[in-house]
Amino acid sequence: MTLSIVRDITEIEAEWRRLEALPRNSLHQGLDWCKAWVAAHRAPLTLVVGRIEGRIAMILPLEIHRRCGITSAVFLAHRYNNINSGLFADDLALSARAQQALVRDLAKHLGEEVDLVVLEAVPLVWRGRPHPFAALTRVAHQNHSFQLPLKGDMAATLAQVNAKRRRKKFRTQTRRLEEAGGFEHYMPRTSIERHALLEEFFRQKKVRFDAHGLPDSFASPSVRNFLHALLDLPPKGDDHPLTLHAVRLSGQPGKPIAAIAGLSRKGDHVICQFGSIDESRLPEASPGELLFWLMIEKACREGALLFDFGVGDQPYKRSWCPVETVLHDILLPLTPKGKLAAGLHSALVAMKTHLKRNRFLYHLAQRVRAGRLVPTLTE
Repeated sequence: MTLSIVRDITEIEAEWRRLEALPRNSLHQGLDWCKAWVAAHRAPLTLVVGRIEGRIAMILPLEIHRRCGITSAVFLAHRYNNINSGLFADDLALSARAQQALVRDLAKHLGEEVDLVVLEAVPLVWRGRPHPFAALTRVAHQNHSFQLPLKGDMAATLAQVNAKRRRKKFRTQTRRLEEAGGFEHYMPRTSIERHALLEEFFRQKKVRFDAHGLPDSFASPSVRNFLHALLDLPPKGDDHPLTLHAVRLSGQPGKPIAAIAGLSRKGDHVICQFGSIDESRLPEASPGELLFWLMIEKACREGALLFDFGVGDQPYKRSWCPVETVLHDILLPLTPKGKLAAGLHSALVAMKTHLKRNRFLYHLAQRVRAGRLVPTLTE
């Protein structure tokens, strides 16, 4: 494989489209996703392109960050991606020696401006295919992702996850909502409706973050513009970069929104990108859980084979998902400083993993991030 660095998307757009369609590659490295991020942030991008016999076999869409004297390159939109891969030809497989040679070659092309390439949240095996960089230096990511295989219909799908209990819960949820005036599975059709619902999602998340003393990860205008841009992208058959679903309380004044989720689909893979609930709207009916039932049921009808709950360990995900996927950060140090930074990154990830397993320490760390440095007396 020979490498080159490309800064202009248009130079490789056709090949990018070809690679993004392959099942082994994450939709988060798709062209439309990356273009929306670059446009919203007005950020330069760095495309690492690998060719074999003149044909593009690899694209890594990266952005460069400089912090604390270290320059690192990461996937575009990395903090808002649920699963990453890079883009690779379907028949690409690299030996351990070839992977090491690729890192040395990358250092020649990018080492003057980047110390460390960090490919975050990558499964070493995805849909039965090993990642081409699986033999490189890596550290287990602090978060895992969770998936529910879809079995063609809701009955067969539920058989994996305690169907009797799940059906009873669904009946209880729907009964409580019907007693409160009824509900609907709301999927906005017009642009105005879609963007209004996304703004309601931002509002709900801010309320929840504030209530728990957490930083609002959707507060940045550039992040909001990115998600709004994804909503405007047209679907391609069943594939779509972002669609919104909600539980709307149809029998109450103004038809308030009780729960919201954003889904992406590529091929037979559906990913829940985010979700929110309005805790003032019938929390005893668990509208957020009900929304997952409705979305999963719809995905079954539409022929999807995998419903992905995304990154992060939550009880509701474990209750739905028989599959837990361990993700890794793959580290490609390009300079001596990058080797030091790789060690520091591994140590930081290990610390985050430890914090997440200790509820008190994790909550304290979140308060520090939010700027609330001193715990309350009750804590």
